[in-house]
Amino acid sequence: MLDMPLHVCVDVGLWIAAQNDLGVCDAIAANELVGKTSAMSTPRAPKVAGIDSAVPAPPHTAEPIGAPLPPPLSGLPGGPPSADGTLSGDGPLQDRLAGWVSDLTLLHDLTEALIRTASLDDALRELLRAGASLVGARRGMAVLEPADGLGPASTIGLGLAHADLGTIETVPRDVTSYGRILDGLDPLPEGTLPRPIAVPDLRSARDLDPRHREVAARLGYAASYALPLATLDTGTLGAAVWLYDEPAEPAERQRHLVGLYGGLATAHLGRLLEVERARAHSTALAEELLPHRLPRVPGVQLAVRHRGGARNGGTPGGGTHGGGGPGGGDWFDALPLPEGGLGLAVGSVSGGGPGALAAKGRLRASLRAYAVMEGEDPVAVLSDLELLLRLTEPARSATALFAYCEPRARRILLAGAGHAPPLLVGAHRTEFVETSLSAPLGMLACWEAPSVELSPAPGETVLLYTDGLLRRTGDDTDRAFARLHAAAASVPKADRADPGAVADHVLRTVLPEGRRPGAEGVAGGAGEDDDVVLLAARFE
Repeated sequence: MLDMPLHVCVDVGLWIAAQNDLGVCDAIAANELVGKTSAMSTPRAPKVAGIDSAVPAPPHTAEPIGAPLPPPLSGLPGGPPSADGTLSGDGPLQDRLAGWVSDLTLLHDLTEALIRTASLDDALRELLRAGASLVGARRGMAVLEPADGLGPASTIGLGLAHADLGTIETVPRDVTSYGRILDGLDPLPEGTLPRPIAVPDLRSARDLDPRHREVAARLGYAASYALPLATLDTGTLGAAVWLYDEPAEPAERQRHLVGLYGGLATAHLGRLLEVERARAHSTALAEELLPHRLPRVPGVQLAVRHRGGARNGGTPGGGTHGGGGPGGGDWFDALPLPEGGLGLAVGSVSGGGPGALAAKGRLRASLRAYAVMEGEDPVAVLSDLELLLRLTEPARSATALFAYCEPRARRILLAGAGHAPPLLVGAHRTEFVETSLSAPLGMLACWEAPSVELSPAPGETVLLYTDGLLRRTGDDTDRAFARLHAAAASVPKADRADPGAVADHVLRTVLPEGRRPGAEGVAGGAGEDDDVVLLAARFE
């Protein structure tokens, strides 16, 4: 909602009240009887001893008619009213007031649409769209380039293809209007903001750069208007440029409105920029707390898919091992052990944010140490991990599953603490591994659960995953397990030899595009904040 200063609303009320008062007084004067004073029409209260009989004027007519009217609305064009009831413009007071109300309503509607955007690119697109309607242009481009140099930087077009934006960027930056704004090429007094730059006719401009003239002719624009995206609080964040098909420039009213809107848009972009930077830092920290690469151990092939939830800044693709880096508490590990052994682990820490990141980093590092010392006994590894969690994080719980593998013998010994059971996928069977029921780490005074041994056949793949994969489906637990089982059973035969292809197929099937972590448009769905880890190990 448009955040207008309080005095603006008060001024509007006073203007309307003053106009109403003028109309009432004119009507009284027109209908007044000859020879009668206007005082006869004024009601008087009966005289009572000790009480002043004067009747106070109503609140909205408390000021005498001859008193000066309040100043015009702050931030909107217009001058003081003259003696005949008109402003220092061409139209009467009522017409000017109607214009002001129309402008305020338009700014309110455009700002409401702007604040609904939740990403920088969406906000820039909305800025271009709204600005084009205000200045009367059809095309434009927005360049996000914060002056502090910390990024992120991006260029968004309106009515311009990606190739068109590339063509505009071939023009020397110092001769473009957005380049002059972003690079501060126009000298300004200290503490002042960059000014808009209007080029009303590119075709007739004598000092125009030849390359600029050539690009304008190729793309078919003849004029431009550039607006700095800058405030004293945020500094210069970027610039927006709107392009006209014919020589033109916005009128004074249009410049004023787009300037007001640009200030509100810059403040919104500044808030989104802070969120984006915090999310990027969280993602980078989460990635540093996880393995950068999977080990190569004879007899087994490994692949992992890691997706972050919406709250944690996950995005599809583009992350380590084919996934976006999450900022939540899900983690995984794969480490070579003595005598050709292999340790596989997945887990999830309760909570989110920096605390969960720190907790999962400590648990993963501790598990690696315990696995090296006593990896052949998964129960002992998890028991030590539970003791550490209880001593260092008494208010936090965690689930975990650790598997000690002997790839050459195709033997797996595993134990879980409140974690979902692994899934065995092969040509002749697809089944969940029967594990004993156990509590999460940190829930009981003394954790203990038996281990389970299994022997995968050659070519079979074992899937370890976090419960975010199940919750992300939005189904109840039984249906989610059934969905996961059906997805694993439907892996094409050609993909079974590649654990990465198996993991990708399971993710695509269990989590369609609308339910995939970080998918565009996913909002408010069940489990959207949950991270997803899927670790696949194919035994040869």
